[in-house]
Amino acid sequence: MRTDLAASYGEERLPRYTSYPTAPHFSPAVGPDIYAEWLARLPAGASASLYLHVPFCREMCWYCGCHTQIVRRDGLIASYQRTLRSEIAQVSETIGRRIKVEHIHFGGGTPTIMAPEAFAELMAAMRHSFFVLPSAEIAVEIDPRTLTSEMVEAMRLSGVNRASLGVQSFDPVVQRAINRVQSYEQTASVVDRLHRAGINGINFDLIYGLPHQTVASCLDTVRRSLELGPDRFSVFGYAHVPDFKKHQRLINEAVLPDGLARHDQACAIANALKEAGYVQIGLDHFARPDDAMAVAFEERTLRRNFQGYTTDQGEVLLGFGASAIGHLPQGYVQNQVQIGAYAQSIAAGRLATAKGYGLTDDDRLRADIIERIMCEFSADLGDICARHGAEPEAMLQSAARLKPLISDGIVRLDGDRLAVASDSRFLVRSVAAAFDAHLDPAKQLHSRAV
Repeated sequence: MRTDLAASYGEERLPRYTSYPTAPHFSPAVGPDIYAEWLARLPAGASASLYLHVPFCREMCWYCGCHTQIVRRDGLIASYQRTLRSEIAQVSETIGRRIKVEHIHFGGGTPTIMAPEAFAELMAAMRHSFFVLPSAEIAVEIDPRTLTSEMVEAMRLSGVNRASLGVQSFDPVVQRAINRVQSYEQTASVVDRLHRAGINGINFDLIYGLPHQTVASCLDTVRRSLELGPDRFSVFGYAHVPDFKKHQRLINEAVLPDGLARHDQACAIANALKEAGYVQIGLDHFARPDDAMAVAFEERTLRRNFQGYTTDQGEVLLGFGASAIGHLPQGYVQNQVQIGAYAQSIAAGRLATAKGYGLTDDDRLRADIIERIMCEFSADLGDICARHGAEPEAMLQSAARLKPLISDGIVRLDGDRLAVASDSRFLVRSVAAAFDAHLDPAKQLHSRAV
């Protein structure tokens, strides 16, 4: 990886392209009535993935960029769970039939903050309203500091088969600086309990670019994580956006690594995981060679959605909960962000859609190109444009940001086939951004490219 390019491009703020167009372009013009129409028009035989957002934590991690809030009262969590169940029934009734479900993902916040019996009831509600396939992947994001044995048992009985554990860093200095003190022993205990419950799909989330973080501390975290043998790693660069996330102001900016230091940390983590036998997948994921995600990467069937890289091949993602985003063939929808407004809509019998985006033909074309670049570091523009009834020459001419990337050796163009140079893959977001017709670089809405 070239440090000169990291210096030139690394400070630019760009989307992670978990959707296209990205969420800042959603509009209130797409509301509950349009979402209801889209749901009712889902094709016969369509299958769906379900995302459930649980926006509660026991304490705030200062690096967090999620929609969440701190709660001490379990009554608020129980009330929210009942609202989720009502929304699930409402959406299913709007669709008008019990469609198949292949993936379920609980995100947050801390989904396991729910009482075990409430979690089981929520799973039962989904199985009642949808046909959850026996082979479905059911994944839950977990804070190892608060997971109880009772919740592990509830997850086992509910069919959970994948758990994503937030680790971030095992360096105690870094942990104190981000208000997330989590020992190695706590994490190891949770992994052991999950394995004993038969939940064998284990993901670890790591972050670089945190306050006081160094290459040495990153490598120590990787070494200790490898001892616990997760199937997958997600490795993200910390996005410091204190104007949007006020609690990030508690982080001392003076001790944040600069762009080159972030680059060095990302490279060190990637090299250590690859040396340990993991396959690098796209921008920020790593998996064992026999893992389904590594197989999808090898077979060029990898996809990208709001949870990052995925093996999910479906075109329908139904989002439940405050701030949850969904994706249907017609476009994107997002629920009310404020929990109170979300709950009021559902209680009144209305879908909680606050905004969304209706896709144009050009959006679908560009989304296809961007997804292939993000997933494969390459795109056959001739093939993609042919599927969309477009000309690759016109698409290349519209991508003015591509020219410097080519002249700097980041991108190689062979006819209509585009490929990101192997030593520049850490800049894949910069390449994807060349095809983003909605991007406004003047608006600092996203995280740094490196």
